[in-house]
Amino acid sequence: MSDVNAVAELRSFPKTWGAEYVAAGEVRFRLWAPGQETVVLRLNGKDAEMSRSDDGWFEVLATGVEPGAEYNYVLANGTVVADPASRAQKSEVNGASLVIDPTSYDWQTPEWTGRPWEETVVYEMHVGTFTPDGTFRAAIEKLPYLAELGITMVEILPIAQFGGNRGWGYDGVLLYAPHAAYGSPDDVKAFVDAAHAHGISIVLDLVLNHFGPEGNYLPLLAPDFFHKERQTPWGAAIAYDVDATRRYIVEAALYWLHEYNFDGLRFDAIDQIEDISDSHVLNEIAERIRAEITDRPIHLTTEDARNIIDLHPRDEDGNAPLFTAEWNDDFHNAVHVFATGETHAYYEDFAKQPEKLVARVLAEGFAYQGEVSPHAGEKRGVKSASQPPVAFVDFIQNHDQVGNRAEGERLIELAGADRTKVLYASLLFSPHIPLLFMGEEYGETNPFLFFTDFHGDLAKAVREGRAKEFQGHAGHEGDVVPDPNAKTTFDASKLDWKKHDSRDGKEWLALTKQLLSLRQQHIVPMLATATGNSGKVLKTGEGFLAVSWTFPKGTLSIALNIGEKAQPLPDLPGETLFAWPSETPDLPQNSIIVRLAPAGDNK
Repeated sequence: MSDVNAVAELRSFPKTWGAEYVAAGEVRFRLWAPGQETVVLRLNGKDAEMSRSDDGWFEVLATGVEPGAEYNYVLANGTVVADPASRAQKSEVNGASLVIDPTSYDWQTPEWTGRPWEETVVYEMHVGTFTPDGTFRAAIEKLPYLAELGITMVEILPIAQFGGNRGWGYDGVLLYAPHAAYGSPDDVKAFVDAAHAHGISIVLDLVLNHFGPEGNYLPLLAPDFFHKERQTPWGAAIAYDVDATRRYIVEAALYWLHEYNFDGLRFDAIDQIEDISDSHVLNEIAERIRAEITDRPIHLTTEDARNIIDLHPRDEDGNAPLFTAEWNDDFHNAVHVFATGETHAYYEDFAKQPEKLVARVLAEGFAYQGEVSPHAGEKRGVKSASQPPVAFVDFIQNHDQVGNRAEGERLIELAGADRTKVLYASLLFSPHIPLLFMGEEYGETNPFLFFTDFHGDLAKAVREGRAKEFQGHAGHEGDVVPDPNAKTTFDASKLDWKKHDSRDGKEWLALTKQLLSLRQQHIVPMLATATGNSGKVLKTGEGFLAVSWTFPKGTLSIALNIGEKAQPLPDLPGETLFAWPSETPDLPQNSIIVRLAPAGDNK
């Protein structure tokens, strides 16, 4: 047996739920539906009664089943539903599920062993708007470009099958099925495979805190899947303490890593994952991943509004036994106020001397470390200076922060190109892990809007709810919110690759490539041994800040000024690594200087 075939056999994850090959041509279909007394399997148009256990599990074994066979579950009242654990849908969320042989894909990169976390430069990608075609196959063609640019990791927005063809992906309902509009399971694997061939890690954004509003039949099949007394901002809260539910959720995370060879997961809004079990479901997920996948580094990041650090401990060797890093919204929010002066809604928390908050985030991790949030009226966060810098994923824009504006403007449209370049450079030279939002590398100006593909009453509810949400949310009172369900809203959000080839686009690309090259050559070597309590705020002033970090391998310093008044340059040790637009005795408006001193050299 070849190495490739050996890897192919390993790229299969036997799920508790769903359709699983147990022998050649033999498939076991299994569904938890305690809310139903009878369930029928409809396979290629033929019906077979499923046996029911006392705890609500339905099961049947079918023979002579070829990959690609179509199936559904039929309830006693005639309702036909997709498999909640479907590996693929024929077309849409309410239609036929497909039997998939996960070992059939011929992996071409069995030698892939991943990349260490400190090398990470994340590129956040929405598959549907990244290319004109909006598919995984089309995205493969752009991977050489990303690799040559210096991107080391692509993080794709959620791909679990959701209602309609268009959407951000955060309303997924079939957590094991790649969204059919983006491509087949083999298309997803080909994308991961090709990325690995170019030295790029692939991370999947995973939503385990709620299910979307269309195509979710779990309340009908298993009412106990959800907590009746608890809600999230997006719907019913999941009952993670129920065994069958917990298996579905935990296995979903493991499945994408085992079967698709993803290099990590980003866990969406974990502050909405409330679990009363003795062992929190997130801990179980992380512990199982660390125990089961030891042949390559797996990078697990969290999004959490609470500013906590207990999910991101480090052992004595600096390894992360649970989660690797936290998405740092504080950095974005402080930078946004610093750059634009906007102070509405949650930006209220960063309205007072934002340069001090940006500097604190760079030096210590979070801006709010137990202080009272003016916007929320309560304390938020814990002390974070003890965390290593690589425990934070920073960004000056992402899908959320751009898309959660009525007009979906990117920072370049709000702050101007020169100011944005200064903040962009600070992001890429910071010892925190940087994240770029697709198109940012060439100065994309197209918006990224909120879009869906719902119909009827659901479309009306989403349209009206979105408009109401923006009242005071992002400073767009009175503005017309683009209809999320209109295809024009989706089309307007696609990247404009003509800008990539424009004069401005080429200038941005040259800057991006220069910054990423300098980062990999000079910053990354210091990060593997970088520990907490390494940052220090040197000086701040209106529109100005200077920060330094002292690591075992050297001292890194950044000073930047986006204010109207030139600022005297503080005493920064070492040689100049980067200065934009040029090195001068002081710092004029929209300028940055980065210096690096080897360990023991403070001159």
